[in-house]
Amino acid sequence: MVQSDERPKEGRGVTATAHEPMSQADVLLEGFLALDTPEGFRAELIEGEIVVTPPPDGDHEDCISLIAKQVIRRSRTDMDYSGNKGLKLDSGGACPKNHVIPDGTFAPAELRLYRGADPWMPCDGVAMVMEVTSTRPRADRETKRRCYARAGIPLYLLVDHETSSITLFGDPEGDEYREHRTRPLGKPLTLLEPFGFDLDTADFL
Repeated sequence: MVQSDERPKEGRGVTATAHEPMSQADVLLEGFLALDTPEGFRAELIEGEIVVTPPPDGDHEDCISLIAKQVIRRSRTDMDYSGNKGLKLDSGGACPKNHVIPDGTFAPAELRLYRGADPWMPCDGVAMVMEVTSTRPRADRETKRRCYARAGIPLYLLVDHETSSITLFGDPEGDEYREHRTRPLGKPLTLLEPFGFDLDTADFL
């Protein structure tokens, strides 16, 4: 056999691999996942917008702790809790999936939902998420509420320091929760099943 150094001519014997151009949503998601945020900062991708939140103050964390302790001690269903679990949720329109980190995520302990989960996990099995308003209260009141409803998360608990109120949203349908109950901070708020107890907010003030 005679070997030749002649290269195959273009179009003959050469297989070209076509690369699909990345969509704007793909570029945004890739850039978000590559972010290297400073320690203590929280980065989320919400409805096509990258949101970076600074570390919260002590009152914010104290409120979260008060809620988490009551849920763990008093819930009718044993609950696991995470304060920094990344959730990957369906988004609206052509936006990439939402990547959110609720202030608190609760799931029935029997599911062991967090065991072996990826940093960004789907929300299947999550019983309730909570947010305590801080630097971006409108996002917690509106944008995140819609995200959680669209994902079908059964309950969303919102503590709003600006209005001194606490609201439990339930019965998600589409982009909204069809039911909600608001109480002033200092008054008890009933957490629906599977929690089934009155949350004491007297120390939230």
